[in-house]
Amino acid sequence: MQKEATLPVSHLSSKKHTYDQVVNLVFEPRLFQKPSTFEIIEIPDGNVVIYRDLITTPETTEFLGRLVEEIKWRSDTISMFGQKIRIPRLNSWYGDEGKVYTYSGIRLEPLPWTPLLKELRNRVRKIAKVPFNSVLANLYRDGSDSVGWHADNEPELGFEPVIGSLSFGASRTLKMRRRDNTHQIAVKLHDGDLMIMRGMTQEFWVHSLPKTRRPIGFRVNLTFRTIL
Repeated sequence: MQKEATLPVSHLSSKKHTYDQVVNLVFEPRLFQKPSTFEIIEIPDGNVVIYRDLITTPETTEFLGRLVEEIKWRSDTISMFGQKIRIPRLNSWYGDEGKVYTYSGIRLEPLPWTPLLKELRNRVRKIAKVPFNSVLANLYRDGSDSVGWHADNEPELGFEPVIGSLSFGASRTLKMRRRDNTHQIAVKLHDGDLMIMRGMTQEFWVHSLPKTRRPIGFRVNLTFRTIL
């Protein structure tokens, strides 16, 4: 039902991007080599900020390769309409001892932090000012890997959870839709971007990462969370 994947590093790709829209400038000299820009995503009843190019090359290239090699990836299945469906991506759960996470009927016991995951958690903690104690890692191997509409609103995340989503590798489009279907937006997430969702975002909005036919390489997404 569950299996661990072995993935060749030679299949990885990394690409840097330039950005035209700048809202403001943030500089953390102890953490990053150069200033990062952030943009506020204006949505009703939501609070979303994207820190563009927060981590830069050569770090992103190194980190992507290490994450693919060092994380113990799983291939899970879920039950839908009486059938077992394999999730179209690989994932893994790391965190502090006892920080169990359950979604779609899958119970995840935390693996101990790797040195790199702990370092990245500490970086994101300082930006978000939130004591994240766990991370769900997702590996999208190509454009056919995806995640459907959902909200990160499981009971163990508490009221108004803060989610820190850090991306490495290929650019992918994240879609967000208000639950009453009055608004929908699409946001491009690139190598080294950090997206932080706060407040009532998970209450009023759902999000997805749809499939794409465009030839693309690996993408690793780390979603840092706080399990109560």
